[in-house]
Amino acid sequence: MDKVVFLFLRRMRNPLLVLIAAYTVAGLGMILIPGEDPQGNPWRMDIFHALYFLSYTATTIGFGELPHAFNAAQRMWVMGSIYLTVVAWLYAIGKILSLLQDPAFNQALRAQSFERAVGRICDPFYIVCGYGDTGSMLVKALVHRGHGAVVLDWNGERINDLELEDLQVHVPGLRGDAALSSNLVACGLYHPCCRGVVAVTDNDETNLKIAITGKLLNERLPVICRAHNAATRENMLSFGADHVVNPFDAFGERLALALRSPGLYLLHEWLTSVPGTPLPLPVDPPRGHWVIVGFGRLGQSVRRGLLAQGLTTVVVEHDAGRAHCDGPCIQGRGTEADVLREAGIEHAAGLVAGTDRDSHNLSCLLTARDLNPDLFVVARQNQRDNQALFRAASPDLLMRPGEMIAEAILAHLSTPLLARFLALARQRDKDWADALIARIGGVTDEVVPEVWMIRIEPEEAPGLVALLQERSVTLGELLDAGQRRHQGSECVALMWMRGQEEVLTPEAERTLAREDRLLLCSRPRVADRFRQLLQDTRALHYLVTGESRPEGLLWHWLARATAERERRHP
Repeated sequence: MDKVVFLFLRRMRNPLLVLIAAYTVAGLGMILIPGEDPQGNPWRMDIFHALYFLSYTATTIGFGELPHAFNAAQRMWVMGSIYLTVVAWLYAIGKILSLLQDPAFNQALRAQSFERAVGRICDPFYIVCGYGDTGSMLVKALVHRGHGAVVLDWNGERINDLELEDLQVHVPGLRGDAALSSNLVACGLYHPCCRGVVAVTDNDETNLKIAITGKLLNERLPVICRAHNAATRENMLSFGADHVVNPFDAFGERLALALRSPGLYLLHEWLTSVPGTPLPLPVDPPRGHWVIVGFGRLGQSVRRGLLAQGLTTVVVEHDAGRAHCDGPCIQGRGTEADVLREAGIEHAAGLVAGTDRDSHNLSCLLTARDLNPDLFVVARQNQRDNQALFRAASPDLLMRPGEMIAEAILAHLSTPLLARFLALARQRDKDWADALIARIGGVTDEVVPEVWMIRIEPEEAPGLVALLQERSVTLGELLDAGQRRHQGSECVALMWMRGQEEVLTPEAERTLAREDRLLLCSRPRVADRFRQLLQDTRALHYLVTGESRPEGLLWHWLARATAERERRHP
């Protein structure tokens, strides 16, 4: 039985029994008490007329004495019946109002509405567990890119915030523990349109349980998780999680990359930022002595990256004894000028304000700049609501854990080849990165490019597959065809992959084949136009070969007749 109906019947059992008893007693009296018709003959009400009379009398509508005028005994009984049934209705209505305010009943109603909303989904969607800063940014980005989402979070206020969001499509949200398999199943774990599970709660143990549940109950779905330490990350990967994001390790590696090759760092920023936004500016961190305030997860990761580049560091930590720092470490919060001077801030090249409290990071940033105006400052922003404060403070490099996680997950979901490309790109030199940045900047019109992928398969590119059956097609010919079809649709080929063979920035002369995969970047919305071209066999054939192929039976017959005539009479 439906949970809402079952709960309603259980809570309304006594009121329903009272109503049934009141109607039974009142109706029985109306049937048994004899009356008289206009001719003075005795008559008795049947069951139908008694129920009909009580229906409009008990609800205080009033209609008259039907089918004949009542005698004194009947009217006396009707008076008692009115009081009896009205009191019964007041009792029932009071119980109904109380039931509508019952948290358990409201939760059952929301759960039923949620399950119906999930069941009606017909487009691909992702289950997002956790709707904090990271989850909300991820859901908005998914919807913006045409994907659906289903949200699961234990905090009812966050689910209410989801309902108030101005999103292009409806995103169902369920309040519940994401670690429970029943909640994941209710969110559509077995739904044929579900494309993956994303665990971005603020608890590593919960994220681990989500990864285990997702892989055990539906191993075909990719599972992407957030982790705060290396041990949890390895545990998640051992259970089959497809991708695990640690924002602190990722930022430490990114800062080290900026120190080693600013061009590679800028390339990473361009390809992982939100498409259509202004291009991030170059970042060139100085080499020298660095002060790290806060030796938590971020501070440890940044210090490893700085030491790997041969730089010197000193750590400022409120509880230096528990930090277990194996290098220079000073006791203090980092917001005091004396502590920063002791750490050598006046001759330092850079500062990392990386505590888990935004107020401390802002205070540290402002104090350090008063002591050393030329300081390169890296700041950590923990709460999205403090964005205006950090924008006013203007750090040289801002680390937002939630935004980094959302960007990494979105890149993995929408373009799986991008993560592989970035990993291979880190092995290239500065000149290669600078040349690629120049090419991308030339076609994207100073906005963040959209990165997209093509699989040369009949389902995704039937026009290209059909053309490859007739002739060879090079990468340059394909890109030129897209440019001729729509002016301003230039693309940059980032990666070509065939089986296990991978080539970065492939040359235009490379011949394409079925089952190849291409990673491209361009201005936003160019990808949609290009995919439409790959569906149009005739247009693609004309743009690549310059030959207009006839369509339809009549034109095919004329073309064959013309060819035969030319063969006979050359």
